Amino acid sequence: MTDRKITPARALRGESSLPGDKSISHRYAILSALACGASEIENYAPAADCASTLACLAALGVTVGRDGSRVTIDGAGLHGLKPPGAPLDAGNSGTTLRLLAGVLAGQPFESLLTGDDSLRKRPMRRIVEPLTSMGATIEAEEGGFPPLRIRGGPLNPIRYEMPIPSAQVKSCVLLAGLYATGSTTVLEPVATRDHTELALAEFGARIATTSGMATIAGGSQLQARSLEVPGDLSSAVFLIAAALLLPGSELRLTGVGLNPTRSAVLDFLLSMGAPIRITGRRTLAGESRGDVAVQYAPLSGGVISGALSALMIDELPMMAALGPFTGRGITILDARELRVKETDRIAALVENLRRMGARAESFPDGITIAGRDAGPLHGAEIDPHGDHRIAMAMAVAGLAVQGETTVHDADCVGVSFPAFFDTIDRLRE
Repeated sequence: MTDRKITPARALRGESSLPGDKSISHRYAILSALACGASEIENYAPAADCASTLACLAALGVTVGRDGSRVTIDGAGLHGLKPPGAPLDAGNSGTTLRLLAGVLAGQPFESLLTGDDSLRKRPMRRIVEPLTSMGATIEAEEGGFPPLRIRGGPLNPIRYEMPIPSAQVKSCVLLAGLYATGSTTVLEPVATRDHTELALAEFGARIATTSGMATIAGGSQLQARSLEVPGDLSSAVFLIAAALLLPGSELRLTGVGLNPTRSAVLDFLLSMGAPIRITGRRTLAGESRGDVAVQYAPLSGGVISGALSALMIDELPMMAALGPFTGRGITILDARELRVKETDRIAALVENLRRMGARAESFPDGITIAGRDAGPLHGAEIDPHGDHRIAMAMAVAGLAVQGETTVHDADCVGVSFPAFFDTIDRLRE
């Protein structure tokens, strides 16, 4: 494990592109594997999670090529996957495991999906239940934890009302719906990111969507595509936050994904007084993207709750770490999902923010952090508990506090943004 020392910075200045969006990269790779023909994906995410998806697809008999950020996939078609010769290892990637479980539920062979120690502690009942109701046989460890042994085959269509909003669960069921004898509908209590629906439509699936509902026709044939993944907004948020904290900062991020189901974080920052400007908007393959400019500004603080918590789930750690630097602090509610990510993110945030001197309290479904009136923060020893978003959020805070901060196990940022520290070093003054 590698430690990283963070010293206070004067400003972040300059221009940067972002690694490809993780969520979209996973989906483009999986659908390319199920399509007929050869697909090309540009700006594929360098994240370890997305490499896990490619490795699992290769283990299922799909020909995968990679040259830097360019990925080529020779599609096997809906029914061309091969039985794996060994357990499929999703690494630390819950997205890989959940989305592939939907695909494997429709295959006429048995497979075993597993992952690292962290992933094997993440509950999977929310995908096991709908897939089982469609006709798949799935065995999990006690409590619904991986590994998952999946025996698939022809599936029955279902109308599934999700009890808890989750784009990954929705995507799992929609992918399984490709193998159902009829139309499968997913209804969600709160609209979540729609990358899967947009990608399915782009690859030619027969899918219909309205607010909070998606219906896919079984047997839809997918066709290969040439696609470019937009920059990852969830990664961009760490750089945006750093610029907002440091006086004199002026930062421009190019080609950032601006999907409306993801960009709520920018709206929330604007509501706190962040001077964010978007130019060059364009849409490719249904995905909006553009350039984001931001500079330093004092932030007021605010409350994130309800539907906003679901839409901002990946950005909440950074929002929490901004709390001590805002006028009235940050409160996050209705975010119980944070408890079952790579680590218990609520507990990890409270622990590490307190180490820096912040006033932070947790709830079962959230966290509240006092604003700047509670006093200045100081450098500290940060334990991200192996969680990439905790490591990056606390590193950003470390740029704006007094004294040196040490982030332990800093290599964990490779799960989503391997070049994070190098990018910060290049832009900082």
